[in-house]
Amino acid sequence: MSQVTRAQKIENENEQNALEFFETMLESLPDPRRRQGLRYPLRSVVVIALMSMVCGCDNAEAMGVWGELNEEWLRGHVELPHGAPSQDVYLSVFAALDPLAFSKVFRAWSQWLMVHLGNDASHIAIDGKTSRRTRDLSNEIPALHTVSAWTSDAGLVLAQCKTDVKSNEITAIPELLRVLDLSKATITIDAMGCQRDIAQTIIEGGGDYLLAVKENQPTLHRDSIETFSEANDDRFRTVDEEPRPSLEEVTSTEKGHGRIETRTIRLCQNLAWVPSADRWDSLSCIVEVKRERLEIVSGKTSCETAYYIGSDPNMTAERAAQIIRRHWGIENSLHWVLDMAFREDEARHRAKNTAQNLTTLRHFALNVIKQDKTRKVGIGIARQRAGWDKSYLIQLLTGALS
Repeated sequence: MSQVTRAQKIENENEQNALEFFETMLESLPDPRRRQGLRYPLRSVVVIALMSMVCGCDNAEAMGVWGELNEEWLRGHVELPHGAPSQDVYLSVFAALDPLAFSKVFRAWSQWLMVHLGNDASHIAIDGKTSRRTRDLSNEIPALHTVSAWTSDAGLVLAQCKTDVKSNEITAIPELLRVLDLSKATITIDAMGCQRDIAQTIIEGGGDYLLAVKENQPTLHRDSIETFSEANDDRFRTVDEEPRPSLEEVTSTEKGHGRIETRTIRLCQNLAWVPSADRWDSLSCIVEVKRERLEIVSGKTSCETAYYIGSDPNMTAERAAQIIRRHWGIENSLHWVLDMAFREDEARHRAKNTAQNLTTLRHFALNVIKQDKTRKVGIGIARQRAGWDKSYLIQLLTGALS
């Protein structure tokens, strides 16, 4: 057998193995369609939608065109008894598909991917994102708001949960936490998630929390401010014979984007100075973060102070600083990428479950691309490359299997 023939055979085997792998993951997905007149297998539709999404297709119309242009190639790998699915097929399937069942498939695949790639989720960031164009004013349907769990260790989405409005994050976050493996992980959430029930759910799941504290928890916020203010006061005062709180402090400076930012992180483990501490399950420390920014061109300076509560008794100021910085990766590496590389904020899919299911499909596609450790270009260019070069598409699809 010639070298060319052998290489082609290996490539064909990789293609088949990759597509069979994703089809297997979808076996448990219930088909919501009536059997009468069924023309396209559910797994074929979803697998082609995933491949086309990886290749830069952001809507059903583009998926239909991509499938039509690649129909001959697709016939060798997926079942297409009536040719490539049209735009209407994708819209009808994703409108009817059970979003909870589809999210469950995605979650199982993400967990398998983490194990297979040898990654541990030592830090999980939880945050919400609104898809603004999914709002339907004429039918009084609010924009889709999705709360996602993202691990900074691997840069992968682990799971997501839909809420109707941003204010419902408080009820959605515990549901999301309960389906995740939280053992030995530190969970970070912004101030909206600073709720006693959420903290308790994290502890019950075997994890630790580091939660932002703002005015929505006025007593805790005031106690945090007063604790660090007292530590700064040269006048001596005691609380129940407890000395002035001792602090661990670390400072870092970074230059970039036309400014110099200095961050001072102080950690206090003496909770006798925090009267509201006993209301929070396993609370062991509070953290103060001061950010001073100097705009290089204008010379203007700004300063802001933020507070956090944590449950890890072994937390250090340096570790807290690292985790707090990593939390914002969910904005830069997930939400920003979805808007810029996948144009999620421009998506107008509104019928039934379409918006929610396509959000899950985007997370699928993003994770497929993110696990490619050889990638040296941005997500948007990687999607274009996958559309131009089928060998790279197969490399992405088989990357988790190698």
